[in-house]
Amino acid sequence: MTGDRGEHTLTFGGTAMTLLRLGSFTLLTDPNFLHRGQRAYLGKGLWSRRLTEPALQAADLPPLDAIVLSHLHGDHFDRIARRDLARDQPVVTTPAAARRLSRWGFETRGLRTWETETLTRGDETLSIEALPAFHARGAMRALLPPVMGSLLEHRVGGEVRLRVYVTGDTLTGDHVDLIAERHPDLDVAVVHLGGTRVLFHTVTMDATQGVDLLDRVRPGSVVPVHFDDYRVFRSPRSAFLEAAARAGLPSVVRPVERGETLTLARRP
Repeated sequence: MTGDRGEHTLTFGGTAMTLLRLGSFTLLTDPNFLHRGQRAYLGKGLWSRRLTEPALQAADLPPLDAIVLSHLHGDHFDRIARRDLARDQPVVTTPAAARRLSRWGFETRGLRTWETETLTRGDETLSIEALPAFHARGAMRALLPPVMGSLLEHRVGGEVRLRVYVTGDTLTGDHVDLIAERHPDLDVAVVHLGGTRVLFHTVTMDATQGVDLLDRVRPGSVVPVHFDDYRVFRSPRSAFLEAAARAGLPSVVRPVERGETLTLARRP
């Protein structure tokens, strides 16, 4: 699919699903098409019921250049995605998720931390770099699939047009400092929040952790996602917005509603 090489937009589909148009490239992140009341299966006998309706469906998507999948959980790649998504665009994800998706017939690119996959169209490129992420710590980590963050870097003629950090389902911590050291000039951060609680453990960032991550990476703007779609989400977006305001960050936070499209821009 071709488009304006200078255009950068994000359409929010619900949970962590976004449709990103970065120049002439179109990406889908973490597809979650389940409807209100349906169960997302999280593995190890765990599940959660969806509370909202998605704003995107597979049949309505434009042609995709790639799918970026942070990890293989039922609220990020569900049974509808498995059934209805086209198989011919690459799914860029963790090696563990890539192995399973390949068995399901998808073209995959499994990236280890700091590895990169690059899409090219003439003098225009879009690189996808796998960044460190931790879904849980301690014993709980063994129960959850490996997860990655992603840096999406759009260039035209070798010149950077936009850098987008998609956190994936991660907790904050020292690994975020490593990201900031390598990439001190992030334009946009798409932040997975929700304060997800599983077996009495927090496995995605709550409001306090989300603000801590922002303090570490200092992006130009922030788009909060993954905050109210499932019963296991315990920290609402409103709590994050309040915490960001207390920290003096409200000018960089850009709330987006399901189905809404935002224009993404370089940091000031």
